[in-house]
Amino acid sequence: MPNTHRLQIQEIEDALTVIESVFLNSPQYNSPGLSERFDADVIIKIETLNPIKSFKARGSEVLASRASRDTPIICASAGNFGQAMAYSCTKRQIPVTVYASKYANQYKVDMMRAFGANVIQEGNDFDAAKEIARKKAHYSDARFVEDSADIETLIGSGTIGLELSELPSQLDYLLIPLGNGALFSGIARVMKDRSPATQLIAVQSVGAPAMIESMRKRQLIAHDHVNTIADGIAVRLPVQQSLIDLDGLVDDTLLVSEQEIISSIRLIHDQVGIIPEPSAVVGVAAIAENRDRFKNKRIGTILCGGNLTEEQKKEWLV
Repeated sequence: MPNTHRLQIQEIEDALTVIESVFLNSPQYNSPGLSERFDADVIIKIETLNPIKSFKARGSEVLASRASRDTPIICASAGNFGQAMAYSCTKRQIPVTVYASKYANQYKVDMMRAFGANVIQEGNDFDAAKEIARKKAHYSDARFVEDSADIETLIGSGTIGLELSELPSQLDYLLIPLGNGALFSGIARVMKDRSPATQLIAVQSVGAPAMIESMRKRQLIAHDHVNTIADGIAVRLPVQQSLIDLDGLVDDTLLVSEQEIISSIRLIHDQVGIIPEPSAVVGVAAIAENRDRFKNKRIGTILCGGNLTEEQKKEWLV
């Protein structure tokens, strides 16, 4: 990848010194059950075994380490980013306010508050809440932080790429959930540098395809609403900077059905022994819906979060 990309490998390597160790070196291994099921060598990376049960703290740790204690932070979140910001800012005594939609996952809202954030629920979805947060920050002395626009979120995700690049054998494909883009951009920046033969595939739900549609048409495509259980990647209005960052990093894109997402939640629970949230399993869903393409290949995917309400567990893990 040319040096014109705003994210440099050295920045990612340097971040290893500021990210709390509990968020680093997450498990990555061949899953015998998934490999047998899909007739492929399936490598999973589990990002749920940490205090916030998602990968987001890798980025929030970098961001908070650079932030001033004298400047409050305002951000928006569907839940996981807000938890991460609350965790990283509170331990550094940085005031943080998170805006979430009126219909946000209540467990995630409760956990954001438990980690120390002031949570305000406004707007009908994540993108509406984000615009409210942006305006509130503009008219106050707070700093507005936007996941995937603030480069620290990419830097944190890039550390996942560093770990994946240490696998003993090179991946043929890496399937990465695509939300606002920080996870994909950070990982892909490293993989293109250290494992250029690996094909990087962005995966979204058919119910929230704005990012993938924007990349396919090479112009910003927004929707009036989203309709997916995968709230962590339910982007209605793409971040323009993220589309710029993703240019040249994405080898292919796939959209997966809601039913396959539910099936994949159950499959991961059965075969891996963790309870993933819908956003975490879209890579597995993509393998299931494209078996012939991935047969006999070495495939990796990121299980990026595991925050579910009790009601969701009862509904999806029957």
